[in-house]
This record gives sequence, C-alpha cells and structure tokens, in this order.
Amino acid sequence: MLASPSSPSSSCASLSSNFPPALYSSANAFTGFIPMGLKLSRKVTGAPICRVFSRKIKDRSTLSVTCRRAHERVIEEEASSMADTTKQSFKVSSGEISPLGVSQIDNGINFSLFSQNASSVTLCLSLPQSDKDDDGMIELVLDPCKNKTGDIWHICVEDLPLKNVLYGYHVDGPGEWKQGHRFDRSILLLDPYAKLVKGRSLFGDSSQKFTHFYGTFDFENSPFNWGDDYKFPNIPEKDLVIYEMNVRAFTADESSGTDPSIAGSYLGVIEKIPHLLELGINAVELLPVFEFDELELQRRPNPRDHMVNTWGYSTVNFFAPMSRYASGEGDPIKASKEFKEMVKALHSAGIEVILDVVYNHTNEADDKYPYTTSFRGIDNKIYYMLDPNNQLLNFSGCGNTLNCNHPVVMELILDSLRHWVTEYHVDGFRFDLASVLCRETDGSPLNAPPLIRAIAKDSVLSRCKIIAEPWDCGGLYLVGKFPNWDRWAEWNGMYRDDVRKFIKGDSGMKGSFATRVSGSSDLYQVNQRKPYHSVNFIIAHDGFTLRDLVTYNFKHNEANGEGGNDGCNDNYSWNCGFEGETGDAHIKSLRARQMKNFHLALMISQGTPMMLMGDEYGHTRHGNNNSYGHDNGLNNFQWKELESKKQNHFRFFSEVIKFRHSHHVLKHENFLSKGEITWHEDNWDNPESKFLAFTLHDGVSGRDIYVAFNAHDYFVKALIPLPPPGKQWFRVADTNLESPNDFVKEGVAGVAETYNVAPFSAILLESK
Repeated sequence: MLASPSSPSSSCASLSSNFPPALYSSANAFTGFIPMGLKLSRKVTGAPICRVFSRKIKDRSTLSVTCRRAHERVIEEEASSMADTTKQSFKVSSGEISPLGVSQIDNGINFSLFSQNASSVTLCLSLPQSDKDDDGMIELVLDPCKNKTGDIWHICVEDLPLKNVLYGYHVDGPGEWKQGHRFDRSILLLDPYAKLVKGRSLFGDSSQKFTHFYGTFDFENSPFNWGDDYKFPNIPEKDLVIYEMNVRAFTADESSGTDPSIAGSYLGVIEKIPHLLELGINAVELLPVFEFDELELQRRPNPRDHMVNTWGYSTVNFFAPMSRYASGEGDPIKASKEFKEMVKALHSAGIEVILDVVYNHTNEADDKYPYTTSFRGIDNKIYYMLDPNNQLLNFSGCGNTLNCNHPVVMELILDSLRHWVTEYHVDGFRFDLASVLCRETDGSPLNAPPLIRAIAKDSVLSRCKIIAEPWDCGGLYLVGKFPNWDRWAEWNGMYRDDVRKFIKGDSGMKGSFATRVSGSSDLYQVNQRKPYHSVNFIIAHDGFTLRDLVTYNFKHNEANGEGGNDGCNDNYSWNCGFEGETGDAHIKSLRARQMKNFHLALMISQGTPMMLMGDEYGHTRHGNNNSYGHDNGLNNFQWKELESKKQNHFRFFSEVIKFRHSHHVLKHENFLSKGEITWHEDNWDNPESKFLAFTLHDGVSGRDIYVAFNAHDYFVKALIPLPPPGKQWFRVADTNLESPNDFVKEGVAGVAETYNVAPFSAILLESK
C-alpha cells in the first residue's frame, strides 16, 4: 500500500519492496550503483508516489536519486528488460566545475551547469535503450552542499554510454516573478552549453512542434579528419565577395536535382559548390545554423500559425549545429559531421564560411506567451535583460533580449564563438542586431561594450571576420559609429539606402552616391578603420529581392497573416512603371537594366560587397519583403530559373564579380587619395543632376577604369577623358546592351571622345 504524501519517510521506505533485494543494504541506502532497466509508466492509481533514495559512498557525494511526484505513476519491473540491463550500472561523484556543459573526464562523464539563483538542480538522463520521453528519464538530484561550487552545479556520472545519451535538467528556485525569476521545476531544460542537441527528426513537421530539445554528446567517434592537405582560405577582407544564403533554401526545391535525402541539407550545399565557383563569390554568409525552433509560430493559435520559421532567427542553443539540416532525419551527431564536411569542401574550393549568429534573443519568447526551453528556466534574471519591474525588455523585436554584457552571458557568447572556430573551422561571424550587444544589463547604450571589445581582442577569434548589423529594434542605430577597436566591420545600411535612391532616380542623391561607391569615408575613415569595414549591400535576406526592388513600389505581405502590417515600409524601390509582373517589353527591359545597374554599382564600390542568394537569376518573392515564415518557393532557390537566365542575367552578374577580382583598383586597402580617383563632375550642387562619372587610376599598370551612371530618363552625352599615355579605352560594360554585348571582359575597342549613355544605364571602360 502506498504511503500518503504527508508521510514521505514512510513512502520512501516502502519502496524497497519494489526493487530486487540484492540492490540494497538497508531500506534507504543503495549499495553503490543505480540499476538500469527500470521503466516508468502511467497507471491508474489513487495516490501519488515519491521516489526519493539517498546513499552514501565513501569519498563521494551524498546524492538524492529522485523523480518528481507524479500523480497516477508507479514503478514497474520488466523481467525481460531487467535481464538484459541490470548488469549495467553507473556511479556518481561530485564532479568538476569546468568546463560548463558535458565533458569526458578520467572517471566518467562530467555535467556542469551555471545557475546563480537556483535552489535545486536535477540532472535527467535517458539512456539509448530507454524511452526518450520525460517520464522515462533517470533523475539525479544534485546536493548543493557537495555538487555546487559558487554558482556552478556539477556532477560526474560513471559508466555512462559514450554517445546517444539524452540529458536535460529540472531547475527550481524562487517563484516570485516580481523578482525576475521564471523557475518551473516541471519543465525539462536544455543545457545552454550542450554541444549537440536532439530535437525534432524532420524540419517543419507540425506533429513534432512540442518535441523536447535534449542535450546529447559523442565521446565515442574519432575526431573529424580535416585531411593532411587541408588549409583555411584566409582571404583578405578587401578581396571578399560575400554571398548571403540559407542552407535549407539553397537546395530544398525539387529543381535542385539533389537526392531527396540531402535536399535542404549541409551536404546539399556541397553538391552546389560548382555554382558558387561559376558565380565567382569567395565567401558564403549562412543564415542561422545554430539549433533553432522553426515551429515557434505554431505553438498556439495566432495569425501566423501557418508559417515555418525557415530563416532561423529563433535560437535554441548557441553551440549545436541545426540538427534538421543533416541528411535524412535530424540526427545531431550526423549534423555535426556533415557541417564539417560542408566547411571542408567549401574551404577546398577557396570559399570562406561566415555564420549569421543571433546572440540578441532566444526562442523563449516573452512573458505573455513564454516558451521555456533553457535559459529562462535556468536563471532568467541572469540571461535576460529586465526592466525595473523585472519584466523582459525587448530590444530584439522577438519578446526577449539576451543580457549580453553580463559577465556570465558574455563568457557564454565567447565560448560559443570559440567553439565554432575551433571545432567547425568557420571563418567569421555576422552578428544579428548587434546594437543589442552594445547595451548595459539595464538596456542603456554603452560606449565601450565589454563583449564587443572582448570579441575584437580574443586570440582565438583573431583570424575571423567580425561583422555587425549595427542597429536593433530599440532604435540604437550605430552605422559608422559601432564600437570597433579597428576590427569590426559593419553592414552599411546607408550604402543600401543611398545607392537605391540614386539608381532609381531620386533627386539630390549624386553626392551621397559618390561617397558610398568610393568607400564611405564619411563613416569609416576614423582611426585605423579601412574601406573594407563597410560591408556594402543593396539586397539582404530581409526586404525585397533585387528583382522585387525593381518590380514593386509597395510590399505585398498578405501571405504572412498580419494584414500586410509587418515588414519595412521604407524600401526605396521603383516598379519601373507597373506594380508587379507584366508582359510589357519596355518595362521588362528597364527592370533588367536596373538590376544590372545595381549589381555593377555594388561590384565597383570600394568596400566589401555582399549579394543575396538568388539575385544572380532574378529571384522573386512576389513583393513579400518579410518572407521569414515560408518554407517554399518564396524563399527556395529556383534552379530551373537559373538555367533559363544562364546566358544573360547570370552571365552578366558572374562576369562583373570576376572583373572585380582581377582589378585591384576596385578594392583598395586604404581610402582613396586624390591621385587615385578623378571625379568628372562640376555639377555637385544641382539636386536634379543624376549623372555621375569618375576614373579610378591604376598607378602600377596604367589600366585605369572609367565608370559612368546615368539615372536620368534621357540620354546623356558623356565626354570621355583621355586615357593614360600609350593606352586606349575599351568598352567592357554597357547595361543598356543585350547579352552578350552588355559585358565583354576583354573589352571592345573604338570608344570615341564622347559616349551616349542611355537612360537608366551605366558603362564601364578600361584603358589598355
């Protein structure tokens, strides 16, 4: 008969009859090991049961091995299971405080967790042969007197399998929300330092939307073989051409022709490296590849519950690669290995790997609709920024804001970055909403943020490119002013806006356009900063694609479920005379020309150019400028479209990129001096002047480059300057011409003293 809840001692003592007598030396003491093969199951009973056992082991911690009270739950013995598994056992000891997370030490597997405000911590384990649900986990309660040092809770478990063990924590503490705590002992929590995460098996499978995220590990397999001839590309920043891309969307579409088992995976990227080489880029910037929650929008009824977060800005864990980007079903060990295979293959092709990292918020949402999976339940007051009323601050626009400059969180971020560099060999990072990383723990801006400085000065990260998105959703706009220690580059949002405005023909933009294409010295010529610290872009993942930029005046986001209210309204776009797709030949020709104008401007600008996946063939999202939630053709690369554009649009884009690579005057190390550029302009003060021409001088070989942009709606007869002595001008590019004449890499001779530059077009001449 089960004891009542009010008699815990009787309850615990009575449990001895439920276990083989040989396992006990007394009613309340183990003989030194924990039996395997105990299955927890639900049965209809009238009283709860409390499973609390304590034991003392010489030279070891006093622990409690417990599972929480659960109504209608009993312990069963299964004879066949016990026969197979009771030979296995494991012992526990106090463990070590570092490193945080899981590590293999001499006497077992060490688990270490930070929580300053927790009052109790329970380690939960699911072994490979056990059920993978919360009810079937072995629970080890850590003794705060023996298993806690400072704010670190730790335990060593011996004789565990070296792989495929799932683990998590139950953490309890003060229950007062008004004090900033969000403890809930009933929730199984993911270790913030888990290096591998087991979650859903299939990407976007709604039937798995409430699946737990577990930590796991692999200490059995040999380290990844990078190869004897392996080396990092080590491309100088001034030579980079960045391609922003989404791993899944790159090959998820059937038109990719990849085997269904690798479509949308890390291995799928490897299959398409020849395309990247043909295009000419030498760095990929991957949208988030940390384990993320793609079904965050489907946990409750809401206007967006039809969407799947395919962009990945919903981080679950900062150390583990996205498991559902592995081939086949989502396996964390396979994901880790295949991510490394992808990096190795890209490096072998001379392509660097930059990760878009999201350290500004997590998947755990807000206080109205919380989704506690890790940080919130482990120590909310440490991991998140709180207002004076201990409510979550929201500078990310996603409900919570990571407390980045708290020493504990700062170290977590640094450990995460180092892990991706040492374990996965990545070459750099683009920090999403990086202005969040410049805020004090109370949210106030910092002039010298400790985290930003630490990243810039860290020895492990010294070879990495570090790029800030220098704004956040709280209005902290730091373009040109991001704390940098002469290391940080920035997404140059002013470049995007000014170039868009000039190319589409806005008045008064010529001077700003000239400043942007010459390196944005007004923003970056400070201290030891360089032109390449400006990451120039016209298009990025959020906002219009390049084709939509010249096709729509207004966003068309109805498919997102928010009545078209989401997404940016300031797109600086021009539909060339008709909203949306049209069969009008004149409008279609103008749009094609404008796309070439934008691309040419990007690739001849001083600084680091970045383009978006799909713009090389003219991908459309049909006017949706916030397509994060569409796991379909709206985001997926359309390989048949690429094939149809190979001989015209794609050819132009590829040739312009390769031209940039082969001409050092387009990628100066330092800001341009008077002798390195000549502006052919005496009409700077006229706001209606929309024609700009200049010559970049090559003082070494005399291969000068003349460029002219005409944003007027009429022809401009440009006076062509004299070429260097002994040279003549060759026409390389004229965006008004049809392919293949729009770009001739060897150049076309016979350029006269004047050149009629067509409306909304650009030309590039080279002296030879």
